[in-house]
Amino acid sequence: MGNSSHDRASDRGDAGIVKRFRLWICLALLWLAAPLAAQDFSALARVDAGQSNVRPWRQGAEVDLHLSQAVPFRVFTLDAPWRLVIDFREVDWTGLSREAIWSGPDSRISDLRFGGLRPGWSRMVVDLAQPLAIETAGMEVSQADGTARLTIRLAPSSPLEFAAASGAPPDPGWDLLIATDVTQSPLPPVDDGIVTVAIDPGHGGVDPGAERDGIVEAELMLVLARELAEAINRTEGMRAVLTREGDDFVALEERMTQARLAGADVMISLHADALDEDETHGASVYTLDKDAQDAASARMAERHDRGDLVAGLDLTGQDDTVATILMDLARQDTAPQSERLADAIVSALDETGADLNSRPRRRAELAVLNAADFASVLVEVGFLSNPDDRAALSVQPGRATIIRGLVFALKRWAADEAARAPLLRQ
Repeated sequence: MGNSSHDRASDRGDAGIVKRFRLWICLALLWLAAPLAAQDFSALARVDAGQSNVRPWRQGAEVDLHLSQAVPFRVFTLDAPWRLVIDFREVDWTGLSREAIWSGPDSRISDLRFGGLRPGWSRMVVDLAQPLAIETAGMEVSQADGTARLTIRLAPSSPLEFAAASGAPPDPGWDLLIATDVTQSPLPPVDDGIVTVAIDPGHGGVDPGAERDGIVEAELMLVLARELAEAINRTEGMRAVLTREGDDFVALEERMTQARLAGADVMISLHADALDEDETHGASVYTLDKDAQDAASARMAERHDRGDLVAGLDLTGQDDTVATILMDLARQDTAPQSERLADAIVSALDETGADLNSRPRRRAELAVLNAADFASVLVEVGFLSNPDDRAALSVQPGRATIIRGLVFALKRWAADEAARAPLLRQ
């Protein structure tokens, strides 16, 4: 496989379309040629950190990755904000830190992240400090040992040119995910008397969330979610499902879709934020409020909805006027249920001795709380930026306090909702 190059679009419109078309064709040829290269795709490729770099190059930037074997890949840019996205099928990032291949922010590259995207796919995202268009992108494979070198070079571009040339290549699987109708359940609800709790471990894969002292929010929340699921499944009349089972990226709308497919009565999203200061501590519970304007709510929405921006999904404009009306009608029931559950969680966490934030009940416009057909809350179980919270959440006994409170709250809430059911409008 040789290098593939693409002339930078000199103007927007047709030139940008031609550029994207050329890029997609080159990557399609790479995928088609992969079986002919006699490479072993049964094992995941690893990045050789000693030879790899993400760095400035001439007036632009360069991504130079040395891989243990060739893998199919695709590369494209996304606008608003400016990003370079590289998808692999697939790369094992275990043991690789961004500091090993990137020296830190500069006038061209503002951030770097990588991780799992979805089963079978890995992703690297390079946040750009200025519009830099793809000039060349290609993979060279060593005939001697099968190792591969992926080189992507970016050159200066205007904002208009960058926007015109940006966009993900067509992918039937990804298109299906985006097109999922999250306003309706494909299966009729089953009233089996069992309360189904969807547990949503925040972040995952390419979106690791907060990090402090080697503790990664996505990993910690998955541990907590599994322990909470075990406790719920031991509780009579309740069962738990997880929106992600491993370190994979799951889009926010897809999390709700998975909960819906499982027949969820309620969804609890788990997070542990990190702030610049370490004084803020304790658990807090969020419910949806489209009119929330305070700084804490805005910060929460920015931090927790950012993952979908990383993945290139636009969650706006997904429902038409009729769907919006139907969802608003459904929320007349589920929104009060969410509020009652949030109140029950705060009370139960207090009773079990969990550390609560000075303002434990909050509201924000969070995409993961946007489901209309079941109650949903986001529980910020603590702050990784606070040493005491971090220490408590890092050990099972500390997490057990949170888990007991959540289970107690769910039991009380379920009993209360069952008592209210005969009073609901028909």
